[in-house]
Amino acid sequence: MNLRDPAIRDSPTPVVRRLLTGEFDEDSDYATFRRRGTTDWLLVQTLDGRGRFGAPTGDVAADPGTVTLVRPGTLHDYGTVGERWHFLYAHLNPKPDWLPLLDWPEVAPGIVQLRPAGPTADRIADHLRDAVRHQSSVLPQAEQLSANSLEAALLWCDTQNPTAVQIDDRLLRAIELIDQDLTANLDVPRLARAANLSVSRFAHLFRAQLGVSPQQFVEHRRLDAARNLLELTSRSVASVAAQVGYLDPLYFSTRFRHHTGSSPTTYRQRDDR
Repeated sequence: MNLRDPAIRDSPTPVVRRLLTGEFDEDSDYATFRRRGTTDWLLVQTLDGRGRFGAPTGDVAADPGTVTLVRPGTLHDYGTVGERWHFLYAHLNPKPDWLPLLDWPEVAPGIVQLRPAGPTADRIADHLRDAVRHQSSVLPQAEQLSANSLEAALLWCDTQNPTAVQIDDRLLRAIELIDQDLTANLDVPRLARAANLSVSRFAHLFRAQLGVSPQQFVEHRRLDAARNLLELTSRSVASVAAQVGYLDPLYFSTRFRHHTGSSPTTYRQRDDR
C-alpha cells in the first residue's frame, strides 16, 4: 500500500480511555489502515484463518495462535490473508506495571509478536474472551473485571516470552492444577500425571526450573494463600487451615511459624496494628 497516496483514507480511530476489546470473524475484504496508528497499544490473537500486519520491512504474518502487539504511533495496515481472519483484539492503555509484560521480540518496527504453545494459546484466548465478555456487562465493576482478564492473558503471554524466564509448558499445567484447588490431593504422582511426565522426570524438571521441589512449591502456595486470608478475613485459624489444604490446624500452625517466624494468630494481630 502506498502510504503517500492521498486517495487512501484512514480507517476510523477508536477512542480508548483504558481498554476496548472485541472479537472479529472477517472475510477476504477486511482491512484497516491508519497512517499514524493510534495512541494506544493494539493486541491481536489470531484464532483461525490468517491475517497480516504491514510494515516498511515487509508483512508480518498473523497465523493461528500468534499474539501480535502494535505499539502506539505505529502504522496500522492490517487485514485478512485468504478467505478468513478470525481474531480477538484489545486496544489498551496499559497500567505502568503491565509494561514489562509487553516487552516481546520485535518482528518489525513497532510490532512485536509471540507464538505460544497450543495449550497456552488456548488459555490466552480464554482470558481474552473473558475480557470481551466482561466489557459488555452491565455491572459497575465491568471495566475492572475486563482489565483483570486482560492482565491474566498478558501474564500467560509472558510465560511464552523468550526474553523472560521460561517455564516448561508441562510444568505450567501442574502449576495451574495446584492453583485451581489448594485443598486437593496435590502429591507428586498426581502433579506428574497432569504434566504427562514420570514422577522422577517431573520432580527433576520442576526443581531445575523453579528452584524448589514440587512439595515445597505446593506448601509455599498454600501458605501464601493463608497469609492473604489471615490479612483480609476474620475466619478462624482452623477455617483458614482447611481452606488452604491443611486438615490439621496444629500442623498448619507449625508450618506457618516455620515459614513466617510467627504463629497465625500473632501474624494476624501484627497485621491489625
